[in-house]
Amino acid sequence: MRRALVGATLALACGSSGTAAQETAEPELAPYVVTGDAITEPLAGRRGDAALGQQLIGERHRSLCILCHALPSGAAPLQGTLAPSLAGIGSRLTEGQIRLRIVDMKRLNPESLMPSYHARPDAVRIAPAWQGKPVLDAAEIEHLVAYLVTLKSEPVEGVSR
Repeated sequence: MRRALVGATLALACGSSGTAAQETAEPELAPYVVTGDAITEPLAGRRGDAALGQQLIGERHRSLCILCHALPSGAAPLQGTLAPSLAGIGSRLTEGQIRLRIVDMKRLNPESLMPSYHARPDAVRIAPAWQGKPVLDAAEIEHLVAYLVTLKSEPVEGVSR
């Protein structure tokens, strides 16, 4: 009886317009223009929120940043050491340069281990659930950019990253 009620409820919820899966919008790639080594304009025309970017960068299961990079001052536990520290990135790179590196680092360095977070790469061995989808949407990219441009100071020599 309970299964029948659940099934009927799902059928009503889906209605005649299709299934819930069809109604769920897939993350779209925001159009962008690369100028030199940067994407100078925010994706989807909106700047991000640095506080949301700081929160997102610490969520290793979503942004993946700290799997490889370290943040200044041990801002998150279990930070990576495979890639450059993000300390001082706001002094080293412009906002547009940071944006391009997150969106599609492989455009700058095809041999980079860093994935393209907002491009549909010609990757192999991608799980079906992730095929054809960006890792991060335009708003998430902009939140990360807004946070990273605030990281102005370089790490102190001799202090752990």
